[in-house]
Amino acid sequence: MDLKDIQNLIKFVAKSGASEVKLETEDIKITIKTGSEDTKGETTYIQQIPTMGQPQMQMQQPQAAATPQAETATEAPATKTDSKYITIKSPIIGTFYRKPAPDKPVFVEVGDTINVGDVLCVIEAMKLFNEIESEVSGKIVKVLVDDSSPVEFDQPLFLVDPS
Repeated sequence: MDLKDIQNLIKFVAKSGASEVKLETEDIKITIKTGSEDTKGETTYIQQIPTMGQPQMQMQQPQAAATPQAETATEAPATKTDSKYITIKSPIIGTFYRKPAPDKPVFVEVGDTINVGDVLCVIEAMKLFNEIESEVSGKIVKVLVDDSSPVEFDQPLFLVDPS
């Protein structure tokens, strides 16, 4: 886990509203504290003996603990106003790209009809570009994230009309 990954994890925990998250594996120990009375919004972390391991698995552990709060906050407005639409969410933390390369056209536009398995976007996580494929068929109603923007786990990316 490098410094950039730790910084992204700190930002995620700060946004999630959790006051403390501990991540401990065989090679690494990280404690992130936010919003306590004595440190007022200050974020701290501790790291011990980082080695090459399975960084993606390590990052998923605190996400699972912190996402229920963020998930309910993002789902409630979407279900009230767009109840007939399906929301396609980010399966990972990373940087959202609508194009496969800067000189290429976007994967999908508003109004495009998509099928199961169609590539909708790319999310870069830890120098890997992950193609995000559609799990539903329908028509793209809205793109909810700007190109080259950071996205969090379970953040809504697209609204799809399944009819």
